[in-house]
Amino acid sequence: MRARLLGVLATLAVLIAFVVIYFIFILEEAPAAISAVVKNGQAYLTLQTDASGQWKHTTIWDVPPHTIVHVTLYQFDSQTGLRNNFLGQVRGTVGNVARYTDTGTSSGLPKYDDTALSVLNPNFAAHTFTAPDLNLSVPLLGISNNAPANAICAVGPCGMNFAHTVITFSFKSPGKGNYRWQCIVPCAFAFLDGFGGPMQTIGYMDGWIQVT
Repeated sequence: MRARLLGVLATLAVLIAFVVIYFIFILEEAPAAISAVVKNGQAYLTLQTDASGQWKHTTIWDVPPHTIVHVTLYQFDSQTGLRNNFLGQVRGTVGNVARYTDTGTSSGLPKYDDTALSVLNPNFAAHTFTAPDLNLSVPLLGISNNAPANAICAVGPCGMNFAHTVITFSFKSPGKGNYRWQCIVPCAFAFLDGFGGPMQTIGYMDGWIQVT
């Protein structure tokens, strides 16, 4: 009986150790931040590639406070649509608009050529870039679901020869602090309600805007 009790306690201790390791080394682990490029008092942030053209696997970005931040975002995923049409509205950007370009590598979309929109057709969205504390939300135009299979990038980094769209927008950063952003499209296949896995993982579908 004593040996059995010791065995149970030892097993429990091992399980607790695994849980602690999981929280410390996996859940708390985050990729390094990338700083926006600052020129003439304004900041420039390119997502998917960094300023030197090298892809960095991070979703944490440093921007200066009280500064106009210009974002260029290359989007390679297909349309999944929005469950809430409200998320098709562009909010919190300069002029409450974003500009959309279909590079012509994915046929079947309406013609977007640096087109300024305040609302994106919710059926055409792939993701959103949403930072609630900044009242910032931009729906991201997906590539056409009619794009040929050999034109679709399966794993990043994705070359510009693959089907993609380009989204640009600007916003004014607030005072210093950490502001969480996330995608509100529940596109995590095989996870409960589509919001598990990569949807809650820094480095994938959420991260931080660090105003420093």
